[in-house]
Amino acid sequence: MEKQPVLGIIGGSGLYAFQGLEDVESLDMDTPFGKPSAPIVLGTLKGKTVAFLARHGIGHWISPSEINYRANIYAFKMLGVHQIVSISACGSLREDYSPGHIVIPDQIVDFTRGRAGSFFSDGLVVHISPGNPFCPDLSNQLLAAARETQAIIHKGGTLITIEGPRFSTRGESNLFRSWGISIIGMTAVPEAFLAREAEICYATMAHVTDYDVWHTSEEPVSVEMVIRTLQHNTEIAQETILNLVDIVTTPTECDCPRALQNAIITSPDAIPEPTRQKLDLLVNKYLH
Repeated sequence: MEKQPVLGIIGGSGLYAFQGLEDVESLDMDTPFGKPSAPIVLGTLKGKTVAFLARHGIGHWISPSEINYRANIYAFKMLGVHQIVSISACGSLREDYSPGHIVIPDQIVDFTRGRAGSFFSDGLVVHISPGNPFCPDLSNQLLAAARETQAIIHKGGTLITIEGPRFSTRGESNLFRSWGISIIGMTAVPEAFLAREAEICYATMAHVTDYDVWHTSEEPVSVEMVIRTLQHNTEIAQETILNLVDIVTTPTECDCPRALQNAIITSPDAIPEPTRQKLDLLVNKYLH
């Protein structure tokens, strides 16, 4: 397949069953950071090429803490993807964000521990500025596409990413609520920050599956509850992506494609040659 994808989607296996998905091709890729979670599936929707990746692997066998986030994002960069939509489950920390609803968040709090959170090390120091961690342009387009479905959609909210794979304690859940956080998940970090380092626009479609454990009149979160809601929302996710393919614009007017322009602090002549070669795809235009 020669056409450059107009959109990358990171999500679960339900996203491979699009009606009208044509010219399907599976790419078993490798990157300087290892292999992605699964082969990337390319196909055409409404005549446009899109790329899909199962974040947790086919059959959901990779824990949130063990995902090779760097390989996943780098593989999309290798394919020339400029925009990524993440589709994920989340717990609600607000009464008005109910199970079955969709949230397009606009902020992130990082509560993870020990994940490889940057492409840059080994003699190349980069300080990105993710003040707005989700691309505002792509998020607005995603919002418009989601609102064409029958789902209840919420614009904005802060997503806290916890390490997992366990769910929260009630004490943690109540703490997060006291901070004014809207939803909770396990995979937005470092995914969103790596996308910014790769100068790829990134937005999240978060499916509320539960009330975490803070809501005393509701059943505490469980795997069965998450799966039940995600299965119900698969059709909504597919419909949203179909709508988005119709309206997505490349390039957007955001700053994501220039995220490294003023972020590289290491002098070019101080960068070790192996590091320079390893990260050439990301930094070449700024070092030559």
